[in-house]
Amino acid sequence: MDAMTSEPLPEGDRPSAMPTTPDTVGVLEYQLVLSDPTGIEAEAIRALRTRIMAQHLREGRRALAICAASTGVGCSFTAVNLATALAQIGIKTALVDANLRDSSIGAAFGIASDKLGLADYLGKGDVDLASILHPTSLDQLFIIPAGHVEHSPQELLSSEQFHDLATQLQREFDITIFDTTAANTCADAQRVAQVAGYALIVGRKDASYMRDVTTLSRTLRADRTNVIGCVLNGY
Repeated sequence: MDAMTSEPLPEGDRPSAMPTTPDTVGVLEYQLVLSDPTGIEAEAIRALRTRIMAQHLREGRRALAICAASTGVGCSFTAVNLATALAQIGIKTALVDANLRDSSIGAAFGIASDKLGLADYLGKGDVDLASILHPTSLDQLFIIPAGHVEHSPQELLSSEQFHDLATQLQREFDITIFDTTAANTCADAQRVAQVAGYALIVGRKDASYMRDVTTLSRTLRADRTNVIGCVLNGY
């Protein structure tokens, strides 16, 4: 976090430090827990996994939105690696690309751009869940890419169908992780986090301002979303 910013985060929101790379990396580098499992970055991700298991999953919470106040801080990177790390230890995980404006999750797993995804399910009305759930090399990890966005992302995510989808995923998976659009560009992340019920905020050293992260935390809480903590990338 930027040292020149204003007030500190509330006690429950002190960031977990995690040395990572930006969102603009290749497929293999994106999944550090697979490409460099002995590195300090992968170890930091596993530490985050341990905290999520202890403070989230064991409390019976089955959904989590990964949110960021601004772009380029590693929101998608965190979502990908956390989902992968959880699946590695046998937790049945769904990773949903709810960033319908600048999607990257499908590419991170090598899913072809013509495959169906979230926007197809929400916008077409004749696409079933099985058609948008894509398996990965890990038996316990399934991906829902963004798909083909032909309607307003805000309208798609505000639909009752999105709420119903999230409910269905929570019944079928141990945890569902949603990647989201940066909060300073639109209100999509607020909607996704509200449906998930829980959010993890991502910031980046020398890129994120404490006041922006604090504002996002307050905004999410105002929408009755439980903010379970923060992650500091690039530490």
